[in-house]
Amino acid sequence: MKYKDKFAQRKSDTSSLKEAIDAMIDSYKLRGKFDENKLINSWELMMGKPISRRTDKMFIKDKILFVKLNSAPLRQELTIAKVKVLEIIHRSFDKELVSDVRFY
Repeated sequence: MKYKDKFAQRKSDTSSLKEAIDAMIDSYKLRGKFDENKLINSWELMMGKPISRRTDKMFIKDKILFVKLNSAPLRQELTIAKVKVLEIIHRSFDKELVSDVRFY
């Protein structure tokens, strides 16, 4: 019983796995790239399957999200609704990862 009580409480100098991974990402200065990849991987959740299926390629350069679409009508619609797309992205992420979206 003593053994169980001795290790039941967390030591003050320990941290959770999430805290340790976050600290490692921050110490190696990978937070920006990590968040950019998270944005690209969550594109389907943010925009939906119909848009995701017509998306060929995505990348971020200088805080601009470039999205290659294989549908010209969809490209035109999303270009018109660019402000709404940016609002969806900013709502999904706390900090401003991208300042502009360009569809090509």
